[in-house]
Amino acid sequence: MILDLHNHSVASDDARAKVENYCQWIQRRELPLDGFVLSEHRQFDSVSDYRDLEDQFGLVILKASEVETEYGHVLVFGVNDDLQASFDFSSVKLSLETVLSEAERCGAIAVPCHPGRPRVGMSAHFEQLGPVDGVTVIETLNGGSRGRENDIAIELAEQRGYKGIGGSDAHIVSHIGRCATKIEREIRSIEDLVGALKEGDCEAVSYQ
Repeated sequence: MILDLHNHSVASDDARAKVENYCQWIQRRELPLDGFVLSEHRQFDSVSDYRDLEDQFGLVILKASEVETEYGHVLVFGVNDDLQASFDFSSVKLSLETVLSEAERCGAIAVPCHPGRPRVGMSAHFEQLGPVDGVTVIETLNGGSRGRENDIAIELAEQRGYKGIGGSDAHIVSHIGRCATKIEREIRSIEDLVGALKEGDCEAVSYQ
């Protein structure tokens, strides 16, 4: 399956895309996506129900979160009540070590995103803070990256043995489907996705 693992809807404060419009765009443009993940900034949307859109468009629509740590931004897949109670998703000063360990404890997985990006990417903080234990997967292809940012992420994954995922980081409808993740199994739930990522069944792909 091909899933775009990093996107934002109007639920994020800096995005302008409605979820239905993402679905319509994927269908109209015949993008090679089987589904996508909504990773809203500094929150987890536990309220919205996209099952009708999934049925209407034949897409898998899953929910995650993008949180902020001292090492930069991190995607969290598999958010549940226990994980939401373990740290403040709205904080911009989270500890990456805490996010990683609490995600693991609660059956989720934390994935540093756009790690090659200045200030909000993990590699930018290695010189001052050093590497951190517990990272197994990073976002190596990000649709919003510029210059060598994705190259830096790919090099980081190769150097440290991380698996890579791809996501568009879309904030407007026309940006979805720029980057995605190929997974060699059927994904129908967030639990399926977390299991695949933990086992390293993921390959970043670009359609830019």
